[in-house]
Amino acid sequence: MDRLPHEKGFHVSWDQLHRDSRALAWRLQGQGDWRAVIAITRGGMAPAMIVARELDIRMVDTISVKSYDHQTQSEPRVIKFPDMEVMGDGEGVLIVDDLVDTGRTLEVVRAHLPKAHVATVYAKPKGRPMVDTYVTEVSQDTWIFFP
Repeated sequence: MDRLPHEKGFHVSWDQLHRDSRALAWRLQGQGDWRAVIAITRGGMAPAMIVARELDIRMVDTISVKSYDHQTQSEPRVIKFPDMEVMGDGEGVLIVDDLVDTGRTLEVVRAHLPKAHVATVYAKPKGRPMVDTYVTEVSQDTWIFFP
């Protein structure tokens, strides 16, 4: 019998998300000359804010990608872009999200910012190849409950 999402759940508190986001920033330290951070909304906003503060990056923007309706995944599409004149092809730009699951959202984002560095706090195996830096890997069948 298959498990329901809550039966293989990983509950993340605000404290844990903060610690893991700081750990992500430490991994990114010295990896590039970062000029901007783009948060993938909504989940990437808190980690991106923490990474931007830790790395002293003042230029912060968002890209909004809709790929979930509640707990049902659908075809991802960009519904809000960052200032693409400023971001260019993504050179020197960090894209931050809370989680990569299948990688489909990041495929869409990378198509618009091919030279950006993608960083997530958590990564599942299917999406891990789309990420340059991450902190914690969880199994594909784990459902992460964010605060």
